[in-house]
Amino acid sequence: MLRAVAGPVPALTAAWVAAVALAVTQEPFRALYVVLGLLGAFVAGLVGVGGAILMFPLLLYVPPLAGLTPLAVHTVAGVTMIQVAAAGLAGFLGHLHHGAVRGAIVATLGSAMVAGSLAGALLSSRVSAPALTGVFASLALVAAILMFLPARWMPREIDAAEIRFNMPLAVASGLVVGVLVGLVGAGGGFLLIPLMLFLLRIPMRAAVGAALGIVLLSGLAGAAGKIATGQVDWLLALALVAGALPGAWAGASVSRRTRPRVLGLILGGVIAAVAVKMWWEILGP
Repeated sequence: MLRAVAGPVPALTAAWVAAVALAVTQEPFRALYVVLGLLGAFVAGLVGVGGAILMFPLLLYVPPLAGLTPLAVHTVAGVTMIQVAAAGLAGFLGHLHHGAVRGAIVATLGSAMVAGSLAGALLSSRVSAPALTGVFASLALVAAILMFLPARWMPREIDAAEIRFNMPLAVASGLVVGVLVGLVGAGGGFLLIPLMLFLLRIPMRAAVGAALGIVLLSGLAGAAGKIATGQVDWLLALALVAGALPGAWAGASVSRRTRPRVLGLILGGVIAAVAVKMWWEILGP
């Protein structure tokens, strides 16, 4: 049934509805936010990251450069979660449409990460934040290095239905990453694909599709929390969603046509940027 709604028409229709909803509010239509939502979601659909690591700086720094009022950090955090959920949904459906998703991977890793994240969040007040941030930044650096390894180190591409993986290992690794995410309070979606590639030996295309499925689950949970606490600017969120839905689907479509090695290098560059940013914050004045 999901495959029936995974094509481009539902994503484009939903984006059009969001754009109409923006128009009928009689507020100024800020096309810039639609473009930013599209860019962040395109990267998400292309390489399987949540998009928050790109959207947060884009929303903080780009609007003032264009003469718009700067956004408060809590506003950016609220609408970013809505954008991540929308991008995760559209990107996941795009990869599902191309048959590049193995549901068992999403269910196993996703449930383990959610459980680990909850445990980490409960324990976070008892652990040194700087030390944990250092561990997380180190993992990001290792993940970036792994993505630049020669292509022969990566698992060969096969149909998603033929993929076999070690389920106990997937549960254990998902729990570990989830606990780190919960402890540090940062998104760990960029660690998922290196974990699947080099530990679980899941091919690149299937790893990207599964990562977006997990991003969708975590994005929906995060969005629910932001909505419940009144932290969402809905006009801004609609603008981001109007760009995110077609952007993520387009990213997923391009991902399907891009060589796995190239996808790995792009993802490696994204993870390296995250690692550099985290180490800059740790070591900076």
